Amino acid sequence: MVIFGHLSGFCHFAKIGAIIIYMITPARLKPGDTIAIVSLSSGVLGEDFVKHEVKLMEERLKNVFYLNFVYMDNALKGEKFLLEHPEARAEDLKQAFLDKEVKAIWNALGGDDAFRTLPYLMNDDFRKITQKNPKIFIGFSDTTNNHLMLHKMGLATYYAPALLSDIAELGPEIFPYSKDWLMELFNPTQNRILQPSPVWYKSRTNFGPDQLGVAREEQKETHGYIFSGKGTIEGNLLGGCLDSLYEMLKFPRYDDQKDIFTKYPIFPERAEWKNKILFTETSEERPAPEKHLKMLESLEECGVFNEIAALIYGKPQDEVYFDEYLENIKHFSDKYGFPFVYNLNFGHTTPRMILPYEQKMRIDFSNEKISLIGEMVK
Repeated sequence: MVIFGHLSGFCHFAKIGAIIIYMITPARLKPGDTIAIVSLSSGVLGEDFVKHEVKLMEERLKNVFYLNFVYMDNALKGEKFLLEHPEARAEDLKQAFLDKEVKAIWNALGGDDAFRTLPYLMNDDFRKITQKNPKIFIGFSDTTNNHLMLHKMGLATYYAPALLSDIAELGPEIFPYSKDWLMELFNPTQNRILQPSPVWYKSRTNFGPDQLGVAREEQKETHGYIFSGKGTIEGNLLGGCLDSLYEMLKFPRYDDQKDIFTKYPIFPERAEWKNKILFTETSEERPAPEKHLKMLESLEECGVFNEIAALIYGKPQDEVYFDEYLENIKHFSDKYGFPFVYNLNFGHTTPRMILPYEQKMRIDFSNEKISLIGEMVK
């Protein structure tokens, strides 16, 4: 038997075959806490053309959430530098965990090559660092790579709004639905019920300074959650962006993906999916239905659909391919018999909720009710 983890902090246990992982849930945030800002994927945070967004982000961290913040050493060095230096991105994450003043680590944005940080982090040294210094870790999209790496190390993390895309939303305020969910990291609700946002917002195409204070186009939610199943299902949450999961399995984007993901496998083994609730969604690339089907087939091939208790799927960005994605999901649901809920507010839609890795979720299909069991931070 192999046991990872330590006994300090708040832990719950995930048994995977003969392997037991202590999943450590980090402590809640408090006003006045310090967060570390990292750029683990794109280095756009350091570019001049987003300075107005960075200023807005800083103001809202201070004045809305009453948080202090520190930029890690390489977070503002720009796209070219961070593209060429994944070891610098990795070092920032390591130093953020080591910093005793830092209570949470927040990724600036997604991107497409966070996997290149794995060779510098997938080791016993970094695992010990994360378990001795558990902190809230926040991000979505390509940050799936970092989430699943930390999941391997026994840390519960949060698939949640990113800094540039959400805190620096150019409109007059942070979306109220997203803000309400982020407050769960300060004052968690016991057994929070998930409710659809009454509205969603169309994606921006212009992020210039002239858009400061300009509200996004708002759309009334007409679908709500779409339930397909019977009875009540419970399971712990595991998943991420479907595009990222697909790349871990099929290596379609970069020549070095296969070597890195083979040497540093972060995609959960088949046994780890047993009785889980898979959460997933598609990126801003809006894959065509045929590619979407291939992405789901990659999960099928490694046995995920044989093991899961249920699936929850995020609203497609701008509802592009809404019906087609739903039909693809129904195909696998019918084939493998798992129930699902479609059109939740997480991932690349706006506004966004938080999904905590390995927290238990209950789905009551008979009454069309979803809730998180317990609290997402201790």
